[in-house]
Amino acid sequence: MHLQLIDWVIVAVSLIVCFFPALFFGRRAGKSTSEFFVSGRAVPWWLAGLSMVATTFSSDTPNLVTDIVRRNGVAGNWVWWAFVLTGVATVFFYARLWRRSGVMTDLEFYEIRYSGKAASLVRGFRSVYLGLFFNCMIMATVNLAACKIAGILFGLERWQTLAAVGLLNVVFATHSGLWGVLVIDMVQFFIKMTAVIAAAYFAVTLPQIGGLSGLVDKLSTIKGPGGLNYLNILPDFTNNWDMAVAVFVMPIAVQWWAVWYPGAEPGGGSYIAQRMLASKSEKDALGAVLFFNIAHYVLRPWPWIITGLCSIIIYPQLSDIQAAFPNLDPHLLGHDIAFPAMLKFLPVGFIGLMVGGLIAANSSTILTHLNWGASYLVHDFYRRFIRKDATEKHYVLAGRIGTVILFVCSSSLVFVLDTAKDAFDVILQVGAGTGLLYLVRWFWWRVNAWCEVVAMVSSFTVSIVILILARNDIHMSTHVALLITIAFTTVCWLLTAFLGPETDRKTLVEFYRKVRPFGPGWKNIRVEAGISVQEAKATGQNIPMALLGWVAGCTTIWSSLFAVGNFLYGRMTNALILGIVFVISGTALIFVVNKLWTKDPVSHS
Repeated sequence: MHLQLIDWVIVAVSLIVCFFPALFFGRRAGKSTSEFFVSGRAVPWWLAGLSMVATTFSSDTPNLVTDIVRRNGVAGNWVWWAFVLTGVATVFFYARLWRRSGVMTDLEFYEIRYSGKAASLVRGFRSVYLGLFFNCMIMATVNLAACKIAGILFGLERWQTLAAVGLLNVVFATHSGLWGVLVIDMVQFFIKMTAVIAAAYFAVTLPQIGGLSGLVDKLSTIKGPGGLNYLNILPDFTNNWDMAVAVFVMPIAVQWWAVWYPGAEPGGGSYIAQRMLASKSEKDALGAVLFFNIAHYVLRPWPWIITGLCSIIIYPQLSDIQAAFPNLDPHLLGHDIAFPAMLKFLPVGFIGLMVGGLIAANSSTILTHLNWGASYLVHDFYRRFIRKDATEKHYVLAGRIGTVILFVCSSSLVFVLDTAKDAFDVILQVGAGTGLLYLVRWFWWRVNAWCEVVAMVSSFTVSIVILILARNDIHMSTHVALLITIAFTTVCWLLTAFLGPETDRKTLVEFYRKVRPFGPGWKNIRVEAGISVQEAKATGQNIPMALLGWVAGCTTIWSSLFAVGNFLYGRMTNALILGIVFVISGTALIFVVNKLWTKDPVSHS
């Protein structure tokens, strides 16, 4: 694909608009680790929310959704749509608690919630496990997508793409800290959304497609493997039960609460927690996560889905993509590459916008992961265990060096991955079984630091055993493997909670006074802390109201998501009914949010 002069001009303008403002935050970011990693805790809700959305919209996301649509149809997206339950639960049960904790990273939480050597052990271990190994795996999937897109568009080798995006991302991540990342994210989100909407529009207007009505008519007559109807929003429970279990039953019944996945952690965590901790108030933390979930699930998916559906008609088989791009590295060929393959139909000018948008998509995610990962390695490992008495400028410099190391390590992993979907499945499997623990630890004082250690070790061990069995031709379906891992991990950490050593009472009392977690699981600790039931309720601990907000929030998001889908399909009656559900549930959601926001917040630093 050859870009014209106007395309290159648009690419250049897009990059300048995105990255130039971040240059002004270098001096501020260098003042302290608080400024570098959590923006001085002064971020408004709309900026934090936009940054969350932009971060989870990476260069591999359209590829991943296209892969899902081509393999399992639109209904296959329930593997991530189910995380609505997780995200909205974070809004109403956890966002304010995170902000009250006053920690700089979610790993620092361990040493205010737990006591003893186990608390230090879990903080140190997870800082390296998540900040380095897990984080590098995620960045590798993002950069793998960048390599596939660059291979399609420009015929670049993997190392050439990595060198280009690495230079851009590392320079800005090390220079501007989280403030720069947030500002870049804000601008990038609008560029990216414009680009993918344009891609979907020009895909459906192709003569082979014939508009939205033509797309629906053609796909209604095309059946996928096992009689799959690509357009169905819900899976076929009668003719393809195995797929329905894998893409709907498991995610809705188990996966959302049992699996740890970056950006959709049960109870919040990673860079989502980082944005909540950077928010200037509890209200801003709650508002940011609510805005993120609505934008994440309602505004973004359909342009990707429409482009993926069009690719099924244009490139029915992977061999058709290879034939259209004969110089493409065969190792990069997979269903996920169908999205960049559809970009060849963009007209002059829009190609430049798309290239700028894809660079923005890559950068918004990589910049966040570099800053987040460096915060773990520096604040939770280096500063905590190796060098405790250095100056703030020293730790900022360490953060910048850690940023470079993270990118180099993640780039090396790009050469051992094949598709975004494979990496997604690996990440889900390794994090299986730990999610329930991250939900319960806020509501039950008996959860201790050893529960965290046991959960991580057991989940990882079972995942390795399943991988070894697969290498020896003993295969099991993804959802069966997930259930085995969840069951084993949950039993292990629950036994540890009952049989392991209790957390020091003084630590528990101080944690309760600072954070004020809800529920009967803290009744004895609340009494020891000298906090009355009335005082607890005065800080927004209204469980029935939070439950109502959770149900209303999930209903609002799903009804609006599927109203848009039915409108695009031309099914106006269904769209109207879902629109009415959206209005009713949205009204209830606004009522709950206003009720919770009128509560007096707990003072915090």
